[in-house]
Amino acid sequence: MKKHLFFAAVLLMSQMAVAAPKIEQVEPLCWWTNMQMPLTVMFHGQDLKDAQVSIQQVVNGKVMRGECHGLVVRSQHNAESPNYLFVDLGVFQPGTYRITLKKGNKKASYDYTIAERRKGSRERQSFDASDVIYLIMSDRFVDGDATNNSTANTREKADKSNVHGRFGGDIQGIINSFDHIAKLGCTAIWPTPMLGDDEAAWSYHGYACSDYYHIDPRYGSNSQYVQMVQKAHEKGLKILMDMVPNHCGAAHWWMKDLPYKNWINQFPQFTNTNNCFTANYDINASEYDRKLSNRGWFDSPMPDMNLENPDLLKYFQQWAIWWVEYANLDGLRVDTYPYIEKIPGSEWLKAIREEYPNLNIVGECWTRPAPAVAYWQSGAANFDGFDSHLPCVMDFPVEEAIRQALENDGNYWGGGLTRVYDAMTMDYMYADVNNLLTFLGNHDMARITDIVMDKDPRRVKLAYVLLATMRGIPQVLYGDEYAMTSANKEDVNHHSYLRAPLPLGDQVTAEMQDMYDFQSKLFNWRKGEKVLHSGKTMHFLARNNTYAYFRYNEDEAVFVFANAAAEPRLIPVETYEEILSQYQPIGINPLNGETVDLSQALEVPEVSTLVVKLTK
Repeated sequence: MKKHLFFAAVLLMSQMAVAAPKIEQVEPLCWWTNMQMPLTVMFHGQDLKDAQVSIQQVVNGKVMRGECHGLVVRSQHNAESPNYLFVDLGVFQPGTYRITLKKGNKKASYDYTIAERRKGSRERQSFDASDVIYLIMSDRFVDGDATNNSTANTREKADKSNVHGRFGGDIQGIINSFDHIAKLGCTAIWPTPMLGDDEAAWSYHGYACSDYYHIDPRYGSNSQYVQMVQKAHEKGLKILMDMVPNHCGAAHWWMKDLPYKNWINQFPQFTNTNNCFTANYDINASEYDRKLSNRGWFDSPMPDMNLENPDLLKYFQQWAIWWVEYANLDGLRVDTYPYIEKIPGSEWLKAIREEYPNLNIVGECWTRPAPAVAYWQSGAANFDGFDSHLPCVMDFPVEEAIRQALENDGNYWGGGLTRVYDAMTMDYMYADVNNLLTFLGNHDMARITDIVMDKDPRRVKLAYVLLATMRGIPQVLYGDEYAMTSANKEDVNHHSYLRAPLPLGDQVTAEMQDMYDFQSKLFNWRKGEKVLHSGKTMHFLARNNTYAYFRYNEDEAVFVFANAAAEPRLIPVETYEEILSQYQPIGINPLNGETVDLSQALEVPEVSTLVVKLTK
């Protein structure tokens, strides 16, 4: 009897020695049936290592007894930290399931939801060259709800007097602006990241994520974000989510308790990336430069994520897929794409595209010249066989060429619009020239009006004609429809100053409205021109600061003649005989409705364009 009492006491003491597990974070937040991506749930809390996992279905608030078949445990594994547990689950039926983690006689539970997948979700369509994308700096755009400008559970409070602080732009402000965006002729919206960013300062840009599964409360809530997407769809607008898998924010909750030491790339002391992502394809590159490019930190508040850790890679694959499914998104934009570890980055995108074969994803590959950008587009004929699985890349080479062409009078050899011609000669490098994101500026560079010579609105309009009629998917930075300029005239490249709020009401001058009306007519006309969405390009070299090209297919063509010179130029129509002879010489200028006869000599005024729609 004493022996039995002794063993009972030992068993009781061992059970008392086992710490009670505690669940604090569960990600992904939920999942769906019929998904191609296998589900792995990451549990974080306290003392979760080696916990026994069991699942029971919950029906009408009641936990059902017996074996559960709708959600089953396939396997589990620990992390290096004892406070994590990764559980691989088989998903078979929608419902609510109580997942219990047990250690000894102590346990913690979490009710997990499996929803039925939206019909047609896998086949969803995305943005393409028929779209015009409107880029919004989320915090700076429009403050639609002043009550959420500062919240109790976020550190940085709104301060519109601080140019580097938060201004209060939010989801409601975007919703309120749908008519403005749609009337402009834009069909898709790219807001900068709206997920949690709880840095104590400079949090307004959103690129230092502190929570991958929750919208920052200063923008709104997850449900409001979903509502924004729904309302956008009702207006015929698409929504892209801006994603940042390269780095998180220093304020992310896991920075206090990393699952693995190599969850992030760590160094004895702070080490910047060398910004040399050419090392990814440079046959002469050292391994030192290659690793530092992908593993160095983008900035001190932005710990560099290590996607070579398989659990982190799976986490980010599920995260991207979760947001597409949860919010019914139309596409993704990927920040600082070449800074990600090269092969895992490709695997990340491959998983997303296997889940959504038609989903377009545009990556920021901020480099030049064209071959350096083309390397990152999926389908590129790369010498090393690498495929990024990134279908769309940002066309920085043409952006640079247009800006440099218009920043001065261009009256020198190789200057002016010759730069644009030269940039376009590199189109052969790209796997899909119609799936390039074309733009004149974005939230990270000086506004186009600040760049062009004398801030001349005629030059801005010329640039927008090029943007609207070239191959690719045009992107407009919010405020540029009003020819906005930087708030800091001495430093137009300073990010915080160029990210001013959108002018509203009486702030919109007659000159601003004129620019908006011009772009509105241009982009709304572009919507119906399939030849601009998928046609080929033939262009003609001139060294007199003009540029001429045709976008054409078997049935129709659009002819564009741009004159950036300070004096009128004659159109050398005889030069274009090889293509012009295939169409009727009399066409329509879609911007003013006038008839244009290209069989006779025509003069185009200084700093202007002529656009002509031609048919067989």
